[in-house]
Amino acid sequence: MLGPDKEEVGDAGEGDHAGEDEQIKSERDPNLVTWDGPEDPENPKNWSFKRKWAATLIVSSFALISPVSSSMVAPALLTMAKEFHVTNSAVTSLMLSIFVLAFAVGPLFVGPLSEMYGRVIVLQTSNLIYLFFNLGCGLANTKTQMIIFRFLAGLGGSAPLVIGGGVLSDLFRPEERGKAISIYSLAPLLGPAIGPIAGGFVTEHTTWRWAFYATTIADGLFQITGLFFLQETYPPILLDRKKKRLIKETSNAALYTQWDNLNCTAIQAIRISLVRPFKLLGSQIIIQVLAIYMAFLYGIIYLVLSTFATLWVEVYYESIGIGGLNYISVGVGLFVGTQIAAPLQDRIYRTFKGRNNDIGKPEFRVILMFPGAFLVPLGLFWYGWSAQYQIHWIMPNIGAAIMAAGIIIGFQCIQTYIIDTYTTYAASAVGSATVLRSLAGFGFPLFAPYMYANLHYGWGNSLLGFLAIGIGWPAPLLLWRYGEMLRMRSPYAAG
Repeated sequence: MLGPDKEEVGDAGEGDHAGEDEQIKSERDPNLVTWDGPEDPENPKNWSFKRKWAATLIVSSFALISPVSSSMVAPALLTMAKEFHVTNSAVTSLMLSIFVLAFAVGPLFVGPLSEMYGRVIVLQTSNLIYLFFNLGCGLANTKTQMIIFRFLAGLGGSAPLVIGGGVLSDLFRPEERGKAISIYSLAPLLGPAIGPIAGGFVTEHTTWRWAFYATTIADGLFQITGLFFLQETYPPILLDRKKKRLIKETSNAALYTQWDNLNCTAIQAIRISLVRPFKLLGSQIIIQVLAIYMAFLYGIIYLVLSTFATLWVEVYYESIGIGGLNYISVGVGLFVGTQIAAPLQDRIYRTFKGRNNDIGKPEFRVILMFPGAFLVPLGLFWYGWSAQYQIHWIMPNIGAAIMAAGIIIGFQCIQTYIIDTYTTYAASAVGSATVLRSLAGFGFPLFAPYMYANLHYGWGNSLLGFLAIGIGWPAPLLLWRYGEMLRMRSPYAAG
């Protein structure tokens, strides 16, 4: 376990000359254990392409399966309510949304724990918790069991949504990070769209319990794959292992790393780490602004998805199975948005870095937020009014796809900006932002029926569109102008 005594110091290892700086420090102090130069193969940023992407894809798979679980049960809710003798609609909704509520609690703990004990042990342990309690949901016999197991499964399933950002921060340099973030960011948003498609057909042809059995089997395969191909990436943990190996080889007990704190007890280290996400969310204006915007985007996609079942079945008179296929439009929008953002993020970053004396800045991620912020309200207006006037079914789907593309572009830019800004503490920073995001995913669908009952699809989605303009358009402008100033005032930010 590492004592995070350097908490008030920026991450010295993120810049382009990090390896050189560490080598100089090592020469000044022969007892300081660092990487052996900028090309050290033990440094995760110098791993091979295959090794990096194996870790990226495994973490992204973990980050996909739990959001699939969050929504896959949606088509079966009425069947479950009947079997468990639930007559209160709020309790029925709770069986679905309690999973997402757990996403707001888990990140506050798993993020900092991964910065103390390492990414892999926390990620794999949390995934096991998700696996066992998700299976428990399939075996539940009462509504109380279902709600408790769903919450505990959500706690375990929240880990990859937080730790994945830290893993990518460990593996990729800023100018390489965009494509990896694009793949990873797609998973939490694609999951809620895939879930109902699979859940609709599972419910029609088997029982609702197979919605849980299927995700448990898939997650078990990911867990086994992770045991073989997911390796530790967190530099403080890797350097601590290197230090212990060198002490054993040289018998020099004075060796230490820059993250050691010889005066910090285990209890103090745990307290500091667990408090850090709360401090970040409470004191960092950048985290607060980005968390609010990310929460709004996440809430919108959950809110719109919550209207799909009613729209396609009651307005367009489609069956549950066929109606579920309309979720594909959201998946298409997310995929297209990813294909746009993935190559452009790194290209834009490298271009602006070259114009800035080869010095990178997180603000270079903001450029792509502008088109994303334009597409979100456009898609909401398109979806809302085409559904209001019951135009051909393809039209609401096009609007939903445009909205989803804008959301994933904005989502990826926010994630990358946070990771670039808080590198050593990327997991805690992403965890802080995930809290509000998950609360929005939990809360937005709860008021959706009341909003659409009063405003209908046209004005209901127009209200969201105007909010997207009011929140989304100023955000990138403010970040571009004031982001660097705010970073310079932060003791947690890189550099």
